[in-house]
Amino acid sequence: MEFSFDNRLDEAYDALETVYEELMSLTFSLLGVKKNYEVDVSLVDEEEIHRINREYRKVDRVTDVISFAFEDDDSALGMINGDDVPRMLGEIFICVPRALEQAKEIGNTPERELSFLFVHGLLHLLGYDHMKKEDEDVMFPLQDKILDAYKEAKR
Repeated sequence: MEFSFDNRLDEAYDALETVYEELMSLTFSLLGVKKNYEVDVSLVDEEEIHRINREYRKVDRVTDVISFAFEDDDSALGMINGDDVPRMLGEIFICVPRALEQAKEIGNTPERELSFLFVHGLLHLLGYDHMKKEDEDVMFPLQDKILDAYKEAKR
């Protein structure tokens, strides 16, 4: 498992690197993920996530998290294999200002909301979705299970 963390905001958010690595490890463990994956995470502002959303998803608005899954890449680059070569699972972009707004709106702590968004994005990279009710009924309880297990492990 490899993890890359890019904090494009205030250094106060640097502590999320450890939290996200631990959440990734826990998620992989709970789901029985055995492949050697790499995940990149970037903390961004509203302007940057708006640009990414508009440019790559053709959605002209700010959002809280965007994930780009690479595991389904059938190109020559996506076919590189080997136990010693991590497969690039994907990238997650988290908009911290939006996350902080949402935390206030729904009564979450900033830490819980920022952790939730990471787990949400990671599950998308692993192929989970919530576009249909039956998919939502799988993904949303799984997010809670992961976050609850993490909270319990930190006690």
